[in-house]
Amino acid sequence: MGMGGILDSLLVAKGLAVGGWFLLVAAAERWRPAARPPAEIAAAPIRRLLKNGGLWLLNVGLSLGFVLPVTVAAAGLGWVPRPGFWQGATGLVLDLLLLDLFIYWWHRANHELDFLWRFHAVHHFDRFLDASTAVRFHFGEVAISAVARAGFIVATGMPLASVLLFEALVLIAAMFHHSNLRLAPALEAALARAVVTPSIHWVHHHAVRRDTDANYATVLSLWDKLFGTRSPTRRDPAMPIGIEGIAGDLDFLGLIARPLAPMR
Repeated sequence: MGMGGILDSLLVAKGLAVGGWFLLVAAAERWRPAARPPAEIAAAPIRRLLKNGGLWLLNVGLSLGFVLPVTVAAAGLGWVPRPGFWQGATGLVLDLLLLDLFIYWWHRANHELDFLWRFHAVHHFDRFLDASTAVRFHFGEVAISAVARAGFIVATGMPLASVLLFEALVLIAAMFHHSNLRLAPALEAALARAVVTPSIHWVHHHAVRRDTDANYATVLSLWDKLFGTRSPTRRDPAMPIGIEGIAGDLDFLGLIARPLAPMR
Protein backbone atom coordinates (compact mmCIF):
# COMPACT_ATOMS: atom_id res chain seq x y z
CA MET A 1 0.00 0.00 0.00
CA GLY A 2 1.37 3.42 -0.98
CA MET A 3 1.63 6.48 1.27
CA GLY A 4 -1.66 7.84 -0.09
CA GLY A 5 -3.43 4.59 0.70
CA ILE A 6 -2.02 4.50 4.23
CA LEU A 7 -3.11 8.09 4.84
CA ASP A 8 -6.60 7.34 3.55
CA SER A 9 -6.82 4.30 5.85
CA LEU A 10 -5.71 6.34 8.86
CA LEU A 11 -8.27 9.05 8.10
CA VAL A 12 -11.08 6.53 7.70
CA ALA A 13 -10.14 4.81 10.97
CA LYS A 14 -9.99 8.19 12.71
CA GLY A 15 -13.38 9.20 11.32
CA LEU A 16 -15.03 5.95 12.36
CA ALA A 17 -13.57 6.05 15.87
CA VAL A 18 -14.50 9.70 16.49
CA GLY A 19 -17.93 9.39 14.89
CA GLY A 20 -18.78 6.29 16.90
CA TRP A 21 -17.60 7.92 20.12
CA PHE A 22 -19.70 11.03 19.42
CA LEU A 23 -22.84 8.95 18.99
CA LEU A 24 -22.08 7.02 22.19
CA VAL A 25 -21.46 10.17 24.26
CA ALA A 26 -24.49 11.97 22.79
CA ALA A 27 -26.72 9.04 23.72
CA ALA A 28 -25.19 8.66 27.20
CA GLU A 29 -25.58 12.35 28.10
CA ARG A 30 -29.24 12.22 27.21
CA TRP A 31 -29.70 9.07 29.29
CA ARG A 32 -27.88 10.47 32.35
CA PRO A 33 -27.76 14.30 32.07
CA ALA A 34 -25.77 16.20 34.67
CA ALA A 35 -27.49 19.57 34.21
CA ARG A 36 -30.58 21.11 32.67
CA PRO A 37 -30.13 23.56 29.81
CA PRO A 38 -31.13 27.21 30.29
CA ALA A 39 -34.75 28.00 29.45
CA GLU A 40 -33.94 29.66 26.11
CA ILE A 41 -32.03 26.58 24.95
CA ALA A 42 -34.60 24.12 26.29
CA ALA A 43 -37.27 26.01 24.34
CA ALA A 44 -35.39 25.73 21.03
CA PRO A 45 -32.70 23.03 21.29
CA ILE A 46 -32.47 22.42 17.55
CA ARG A 47 -31.48 26.04 16.87
CA ARG A 48 -28.37 25.65 19.04
CA LEU A 49 -27.46 22.28 17.56
CA LEU A 50 -27.77 23.69 14.04
CA LYS A 51 -25.38 26.52 14.96
CA ASN A 52 -22.84 24.14 16.43
CA GLY A 53 -23.28 21.75 13.53
CA GLY A 54 -22.90 24.55 10.99
CA LEU A 55 -19.58 25.63 12.50
CA TRP A 56 -18.46 22.00 12.50
CA LEU A 57 -19.34 21.58 8.80
CA LEU A 58 -17.33 24.68 7.89
CA ASN A 59 -14.38 23.22 9.75
CA VAL A 60 -14.72 19.84 8.06
CA GLY A 61 -14.28 21.57 4.72
CA LEU A 62 -11.39 23.64 6.06
CA SER A 63 -9.73 20.54 7.51
CA LEU A 64 -9.81 18.71 4.19
CA GLY A 65 -8.75 21.70 2.11
CA PHE A 66 -6.21 23.36 4.41
CA VAL A 67 -5.49 21.73 7.79
CA LEU A 68 -4.69 18.25 6.48
CA PRO A 69 -2.40 19.44 3.62
CA VAL A 70 -0.55 21.78 6.00
CA THR A 71 -0.15 18.99 8.56
CA VAL A 72 1.08 16.48 5.98
CA ALA A 73 3.56 19.01 4.61
CA ALA A 74 4.83 19.88 8.09
CA ALA A 75 5.30 16.22 8.99
CA GLY A 76 7.48 15.82 5.91
CA LEU A 77 9.72 18.76 6.82
CA GLY A 78 10.83 17.73 10.31
CA TRP A 79 14.49 18.63 10.72
CA VAL A 80 15.18 17.36 14.24
CA PRO A 81 17.01 13.98 14.22
CA ARG A 82 15.35 11.58 16.61
CA PRO A 83 17.48 9.58 19.07
CA GLY A 84 17.15 5.82 19.18
CA PHE A 85 14.91 5.74 22.26
CA TRP A 86 12.42 8.05 20.50
CA GLN A 87 11.18 5.27 18.25
CA GLY A 88 8.38 2.72 18.21
CA ALA A 89 5.89 2.61 21.05
CA THR A 90 8.08 4.70 23.37
CA GLY A 91 8.42 7.38 20.71
CA LEU A 92 4.67 7.41 20.14
CA VAL A 93 3.97 7.92 23.84
CA LEU A 94 6.51 10.76 24.00
CA ASP A 95 4.97 12.35 20.89
CA LEU A 96 1.50 12.26 22.43
CA LEU A 97 2.79 13.81 25.66
CA LEU A 98 4.55 16.59 23.73
CA LEU A 99 1.46 17.32 21.64
CA ASP A 100 -0.74 17.41 24.73
CA LEU A 101 1.69 19.83 26.39
CA PHE A 102 1.72 21.97 23.24
CA ILE A 103 -2.07 22.13 23.10
CA TYR A 104 -2.18 23.16 26.77
CA TRP A 105 0.02 26.19 26.04
CA TRP A 106 -1.78 26.95 22.78
CA HIS A 107 -5.16 26.87 24.54
CA ARG A 108 -3.77 29.12 27.24
CA ALA A 109 -2.47 31.54 24.60
CA ASN A 110 -5.95 31.66 23.07
CA HIS A 111 -7.19 33.09 26.38
CA GLU A 112 -4.28 35.37 27.18
CA LEU A 113 -3.71 37.01 23.77
CA ASP A 114 -6.57 39.27 22.71
CA PHE A 115 -6.20 38.57 18.99
CA LEU A 116 -6.54 34.82 19.52
CA TRP A 117 -9.33 35.27 22.07
CA ARG A 118 -11.49 37.03 19.47
CA PHE A 119 -11.68 33.73 17.60
CA HIS A 120 -11.68 31.35 20.57
CA ALA A 121 -14.51 33.26 22.28
CA VAL A 122 -16.91 31.78 19.71
CA HIS A 123 -16.44 28.46 21.48
CA HIS A 124 -17.19 30.06 24.85
CA PHE A 125 -20.32 31.89 23.72
CA ASP A 126 -22.20 28.58 23.95
CA ARG A 127 -24.61 28.86 26.88
CA PHE A 128 -24.70 25.13 27.56
CA LEU A 129 -22.29 22.24 27.23
CA ASP A 130 -22.76 18.91 25.53
CA ALA A 131 -20.84 16.83 23.00
CA SER A 132 -21.68 19.28 20.21
CA THR A 133 -19.73 22.06 21.99
CA ALA A 134 -16.56 20.03 21.38
CA VAL A 135 -16.76 20.78 17.64
CA ARG A 136 -17.98 24.38 17.92
CA PHE A 137 -15.02 26.52 16.84
CA HIS A 138 -14.58 29.47 14.54
CA PHE A 139 -12.89 28.46 11.29
CA GLY A 140 -10.38 31.26 11.83
CA GLU A 141 -9.21 29.64 15.06
CA VAL A 142 -8.91 26.28 13.33
CA ALA A 143 -6.78 27.76 10.54
CA ILE A 144 -4.50 29.71 12.89
CA SER A 145 -4.12 26.68 15.13
CA ALA A 146 -3.15 24.52 12.15
CA VAL A 147 -0.35 26.91 11.21
CA ALA A 148 0.92 27.15 14.80
CA ARG A 149 0.85 23.37 15.18
CA ALA A 150 2.64 22.94 11.85
CA GLY A 151 5.54 24.94 13.23
CA PHE A 152 5.64 22.70 16.28
CA ILE A 153 5.52 19.57 14.11
CA VAL A 154 8.45 20.77 12.02
CA ALA A 155 10.48 21.84 15.06
CA THR A 156 10.06 18.47 16.79
CA GLY A 157 10.19 16.18 13.76
CA MET A 158 6.74 14.84 14.66
CA PRO A 159 5.62 11.97 12.37
CA LEU A 160 2.21 12.19 10.72
CA ALA A 161 0.91 9.02 12.39
CA SER A 162 1.49 10.53 15.85
CA VAL A 163 -0.33 13.72 14.86
CA LEU A 164 -3.35 11.92 13.42
CA LEU A 165 -3.62 9.67 16.47
CA PHE A 166 -3.40 12.69 18.75
CA GLU A 167 -6.11 14.48 16.74
CA ALA A 168 -8.41 11.52 17.33
CA LEU A 169 -7.56 11.48 21.06
CA VAL A 170 -8.24 15.22 21.33
CA LEU A 171 -11.66 14.90 19.72
CA ILE A 172 -12.55 11.92 21.90
CA ALA A 173 -11.37 13.73 25.04
CA ALA A 174 -13.14 16.96 24.09
CA MET A 175 -16.46 15.23 23.46
CA PHE A 176 -16.15 13.55 26.82
CA HIS A 177 -15.20 16.56 28.94
CA HIS A 178 -17.68 18.89 27.22
CA SER A 179 -20.47 16.35 27.64
CA ASN A 180 -23.49 16.71 29.88
CA LEU A 181 -22.92 13.19 31.15
CA ARG A 182 -23.53 12.57 34.84
CA LEU A 183 -20.88 10.26 36.21
CA ALA A 184 -20.82 8.65 39.62
CA PRO A 185 -18.81 11.01 41.89
CA ALA A 186 -16.27 8.34 42.82
CA LEU A 187 -15.71 7.40 39.17
CA GLU A 188 -15.31 11.01 38.08
CA ALA A 189 -12.89 11.76 40.92
CA ALA A 190 -10.79 8.73 39.98
CA LEU A 191 -10.73 9.68 36.29
CA ALA A 192 -9.90 13.32 37.08
CA ARG A 193 -6.58 12.26 38.59
CA ALA A 194 -5.44 11.29 35.10
CA VAL A 195 -7.62 12.91 32.45
CA VAL A 196 -9.81 15.98 32.01
CA THR A 197 -13.39 15.19 33.01
CA PRO A 198 -16.65 17.15 32.73
CA SER A 199 -16.28 18.30 36.35
CA ILE A 200 -12.94 19.93 35.44
CA HIS A 201 -13.79 21.38 32.06
CA TRP A 202 -17.24 22.71 32.91
CA VAL A 203 -15.51 25.09 35.33
CA HIS A 204 -13.45 26.36 32.39
CA HIS A 205 -16.75 27.36 30.73
CA HIS A 206 -18.10 28.99 33.89
CA ALA A 207 -19.19 32.57 33.07
CA VAL A 208 -16.70 33.95 35.60
CA ARG A 209 -13.43 35.27 34.16
CA ARG A 210 -11.12 33.74 36.79
CA ASP A 211 -12.52 30.27 35.99
CA THR A 212 -12.66 30.77 32.23
CA ASP A 213 -8.95 31.61 32.36
CA ALA A 214 -8.08 28.33 34.09
CA ASN A 215 -8.33 24.56 33.51
CA TYR A 216 -6.70 24.66 30.06
CA ALA A 217 -5.71 20.99 29.79
CA THR A 218 -7.25 18.85 27.06
CA VAL A 219 -6.33 15.20 27.57
CA LEU A 220 -4.17 14.81 30.68
CA SER A 221 -5.26 16.76 33.75
CA LEU A 222 -1.74 17.11 35.16
CA TRP A 223 -0.76 20.21 33.15
CA ASP A 224 -2.96 22.65 35.06
CA LYS A 225 -1.64 21.37 38.36
CA LEU A 226 1.95 21.55 37.10
CA PHE A 227 1.66 25.12 35.81
CA GLY A 228 -0.66 26.50 38.49
CA THR A 229 -3.76 27.05 36.36
CA ARG A 230 -6.14 24.61 38.04
CA SER A 231 -9.22 26.43 39.34
CA PRO A 232 -10.31 25.64 42.92
CA THR A 233 -13.97 26.09 41.88
CA ARG A 234 -16.03 22.93 41.97
CA ARG A 235 -18.63 22.30 39.30
CA ASP A 236 -22.22 23.08 40.17
CA PRO A 237 -24.86 21.84 37.68
CA ALA A 238 -26.57 25.23 37.99
CA MET A 239 -23.43 27.32 37.26
CA PRO A 240 -23.94 29.76 34.37
CA ILE A 241 -22.04 28.86 31.22
CA GLY A 242 -20.63 31.46 28.83
CA ILE A 243 -18.52 34.62 29.05
CA GLU A 244 -18.58 36.95 32.03
CA GLY A 245 -20.46 40.17 31.32
CA ILE A 246 -22.05 38.92 28.09
CA ALA A 247 -25.63 37.67 28.18
CA GLY A 248 -26.79 35.15 25.63
CA ASP A 249 -25.33 33.53 22.54
CA LEU A 250 -25.11 34.99 19.04
CA ASP A 251 -26.80 33.76 15.90
CA PHE A 252 -24.78 31.87 13.31
CA LEU A 253 -23.74 34.90 11.26
CA GLY A 254 -22.98 36.81 14.45
CA LEU A 255 -20.59 34.05 15.53
CA ILE A 256 -18.88 34.12 12.13
CA ALA A 257 -18.41 37.91 12.35
CA ARG A 258 -17.54 38.07 16.05
CA PRO A 259 -13.72 38.08 15.67
CA LEU A 260 -14.06 41.46 13.91
CA ALA A 261 -15.45 43.06 17.07
CA PRO A 262 -13.34 44.02 20.12
CA MET A 263 -13.72 41.53 22.97
CA ARG A 264 -11.96 42.76 26.11
